[in-house]
Amino acid sequence: MTDPSPSMSGNALARLTEALGPGARRRGLPPVERWNPAYCGEIDMRIAADGTWHYMGTPINRSALVKLFSTVLRRDPERYVLVTPVERVGIEVEDVPFLAVEMAVEGEGMSRQIAFRTNVDDLVQVGPEHPLRFERDANGGIKPYVNVRGELWARVTRALALDLIAMGEEKDVEGVATFGVRASGMFFHIAPVSTLDGL
Repeated sequence: MTDPSPSMSGNALARLTEALGPGARRRGLPPVERWNPAYCGEIDMRIAADGTWHYMGTPINRSALVKLFSTVLRRDPERYVLVTPVERVGIEVEDVPFLAVEMAVEGEGMSRQIAFRTNVDDLVQVGPEHPLRFERDANGGIKPYVNVRGELWARVTRALALDLIAMGEEKDVEGVATFGVRASGMFFHIAPVSTLDGL
């Protein structure tokens, strides 16, 4: 690519698609963490907080294309980028790139297993490689996230978040009564119990 300017032509989307080649998703996830092509600026692509991908202000309605692009998404220290072996372009992500849209639960307590499917069909099981994290939203509510890979996270949808938080329990953590969720032998902190009044 010869034009590194932030304002890129409409051919950027086609170039990325072509660079990935047919059947890329079927081959598994590409090794984007090992690719380090030159940064070529930003393209007009945005992942909205609701998980919808937009290109030049228009939603991308082809789910196969969204899934394909999701396989070459990476979080660099400065920005989210789409990476192919030959170029790296920045995109905007309003919150996190993925949504956790389906949840499966087996067992209870420390032996509980929790798995999620994302809106781009990644399957992850909560544990050391795919931890949960919990944040507060603008209204003080709890927003759960699950790590998908690298620094890419999925926000758990509201309906699933309610089910997930309903599994929460109190545990003493270094002398502080803490509310959290147990899964895969781990305890994922939601918040100190003293801060949960009114939730």
